[in-house]
Amino acid sequence: MSTGDKQDFFDKPENIRRILRTFYGICALLFAADFLVHRHTEHGWEGLPGFYPLYGFVGCVVLVIIAKWMRTFLMRPADYYERLELGTEDSTVAAAAEQSGGHSNGGQEHV
Repeated sequence: MSTGDKQDFFDKPENIRRILRTFYGICALLFAADFLVHRHTEHGWEGLPGFYPLYGFVGCVVLVIIAKWMRTFLMRPADYYERLELGTEDSTVAAAAEQSGGHSNGGQEHV
C-alpha cells in the first residue's frame, strides 16, 4: 500500500457511523438533562422543555437568511480588485475585453 492509498480516520464509513452515533447519544442525553436540571428562568417560556435548542436553531436560520439578503448588496464582482488595480481608465478596457472573451492588460506587459 503506497502513501497515496492510505485511508485516514474519516475515510472509513464505520468510523463516521461511530461518530454520528456518539453525537446523537450526546444530543439525547442533553435533551434528557433538560427535564432533570432546574433552571432559574426570567420568563415562563424559558422553562419549556427543548426551548433553548429550538431558540438556537431558529436563531441560526434567521442569521443565514439575513446573510443571504445582505449578500445581494454587499457582493462584488469576481474581478473587483483587478479593476481597482487597473484604475478607472483601464477598467473600461478590461470590461470590454472581458465581454469579448479576451484578456486585456491595457497595452502593458507584465514582467
